[in-house]
Amino acid sequence: MTRILAGGHKGRRLMAPAGLATRPTGARVRQTLFDILAPELPGCRFLDAFAGSGAIGLEALSRGAARVVLVDSSAAAITAIRENQAALKDATGDVRVHRQDAQVALAAFADQGVRFDIVFIDPPYESPLYEPVIEQVGTMRLLEADGLVVAEHFHKRLLPETIGGLERRRMVKIGDHCLSFYRVQKRG
Repeated sequence: MTRILAGGHKGRRLMAPAGLATRPTGARVRQTLFDILAPELPGCRFLDAFAGSGAIGLEALSRGAARVVLVDSSAAAITAIRENQAALKDATGDVRVHRQDAQVALAAFADQGVRFDIVFIDPPYESPLYEPVIEQVGTMRLLEADGLVVAEHFHKRLLPETIGGLERRRMVKIGDHCLSFYRVQKRG
């Protein structure tokens, strides 16, 4: 059972989608992620492009994000996200849920001029979508100038140091998992 780790909804239980298609981010990885993101969260606009249960985005909401956008293409995931969102109905902040392919959703956000402070990317570990989605976030200018992309991936899968105008600034290994942090490349 996944729980909110900290913030206004600490301890709140979250349900996971039925089946084996979703791999929830473990508590240790979430704790490390949010310890690193802590200074960036208050008032931020947070996108989880492969939301699963919505636990990452709802954790961000609990810790002060102003807007959380949760995207997943799975009907089971969207059902779980909506139930988890309802359990946090007294949360301050705005939650938007989209049942859509991540790449299609990103293109739509770009067309609408939507920008995010933090974009979290965690497709299935064997997915070929890491590089295309990170590149899309960078080239479509979905990040605010000081925004951040975080990719959770298997530690043996190396992601590029630079991609789509973004550069990896940090990589943290937690057991078999890795978090790669990207920001807009500095010019000059």
